[in-house]
Amino acid sequence: MRKPWRRSAIWTMLVLGLVLSGCNSGAPTNNEANPEGESGTVVNKTGYPIVQEPIKLKIFSRIAPVNGPFKDMPVFQDYEKMSNVQVEFIEAPTDGFQEKKNLLFASNELPDALFRSGLTPLETIRYGTAGQLIPLEKLIDDYAPNFKKLMDQYPEIRSAITTPEGHIYALPAVVTLDAARTDKKWINQAWLKKLNLQEPQTTDDLYNVLVAFRDRDPNGNGQKDEIPMTARAGQPGLGLPIVNMMSGSFGLDQQLGYNINLVDGKVEIWMGSERNKEMLMYLNKLYAEKLLDPALFSHKEAEYLAKQASGKTGFFFDQTNNPFLKIADQYTGIAPLEGPHGDRLQSQGAPIARDFGAFAITSVNKHPEATLRWIDYFYSEEGSTLLRFGREGEHYELKDGIPYYKEEYSTAETQPKITPYAGGGAPHLISDKVASYINPPQVQEAQEKLDPYMPKVRYAAPMFDEQTAQQVNILRTDIDKYYEEQSTKFIAGTLSFDKWDEFRSTLQKMRIDELEKLYQEAYDKMQK
Repeated sequence: MRKPWRRSAIWTMLVLGLVLSGCNSGAPTNNEANPEGESGTVVNKTGYPIVQEPIKLKIFSRIAPVNGPFKDMPVFQDYEKMSNVQVEFIEAPTDGFQEKKNLLFASNELPDALFRSGLTPLETIRYGTAGQLIPLEKLIDDYAPNFKKLMDQYPEIRSAITTPEGHIYALPAVVTLDAARTDKKWINQAWLKKLNLQEPQTTDDLYNVLVAFRDRDPNGNGQKDEIPMTARAGQPGLGLPIVNMMSGSFGLDQQLGYNINLVDGKVEIWMGSERNKEMLMYLNKLYAEKLLDPALFSHKEAEYLAKQASGKTGFFFDQTNNPFLKIADQYTGIAPLEGPHGDRLQSQGAPIARDFGAFAITSVNKHPEATLRWIDYFYSEEGSTLLRFGREGEHYELKDGIPYYKEEYSTAETQPKITPYAGGGAPHLISDKVASYINPPQVQEAQEKLDPYMPKVRYAAPMFDEQTAQQVNILRTDIDKYYEEQSTKFIAGTLSFDKWDEFRSTLQKMRIDELEKLYQEAYDKMQK
């Protein structure tokens, strides 16, 4: 591990400070400069370049199938000239990325940093405790002013990324824009108008609207080819999207990254609750009456997106309107539906500290201060704009101060070649100023209908110590698999609700109470 305060480093700092005070060598006079540890590299705390003499970094990164090489992206070309930091990206495709990341740490053949790395809380604690990742909390104060400002403004960011021992080993993406943290509830307003129906306000209203969509030929082609309601199929271990989308109508929240309600400071895992039973019974009713897509649990992502674009779907969920842009006027966003007990909660949504573990610095890095300053730029609106949109005039234009892609760079083929944002997981700031691609007026209007029902704070998954994280992982592996399998069967009607008590009993045998206790302890620590 690097020891930044060795005596030799202090002498280096004193000598370089004296030299620099007598000779600026063209360095920006308004920059604060600080010699960097053993390397002796002068790091400017403010302004650019970050360093006077170029430095080189090797950064390991996931690259999505849609992306072009990072070295060809304008953000990294321009930022190298601006910062004097030369980055060699070690690009690993999404398929097999996890295995290659694991191998880096297992072999201890580490890069200087990891970008778009998707480190889990358990990985950051394990590799941080082992000394392979360095703690960043002290460096942030001096070398990450943009990120520090965000943590001060949104305290939940700090709690989401700080280990029980008080260390920060990795930085997330920061999403201050609500519209980028929720799936909207899109309904076919053209069908509502044709059938003389109002936007549904309650779960009973939705049922009646879906029946009309099924029976009254709203697309007018004389065929029963309408899909009244659909949702993503989801992935094993990540929950059922249809449950996440509808849970708020039954008073069920998703706090701490799990199926959790917070009631007067008490953690309640609701998977075996009567409210959950009511929700599953409601979804079973929709499924049995062919109001809910029969392919709900099997269709692929591409098929789901195609259903949005077909215009033959009545009600579905998505963050933005990109999949159905050509028929965007056919749809409008609606508010969460009020359930049978008066609940109307927008339960689904990512925390402000999204994409946990998006960036980390390893112990072999000789320039950690400069590296942290390098990434911090992307937590500003200026840096985020460069990362997401490229060069003004060439790749985007400003309209009322908001960047919009030029037409030739707004397609699904061209846009991912100029930005690592495409494909998800990049460490940067997503605010209302830089989200025109995912936040056009129609999407913002849909979000405004959700806003009154959003929780004041969306707590991210807690940072457990390694031993506790292993316990949580063991418990959740079995509980989550069982819950998803049984919920699917309840919704599809292959498991009778007469078996509910047996289902609850099995959750108890799987020690769901113990899991609840571990989340309670973690939440209590967050409040201190």
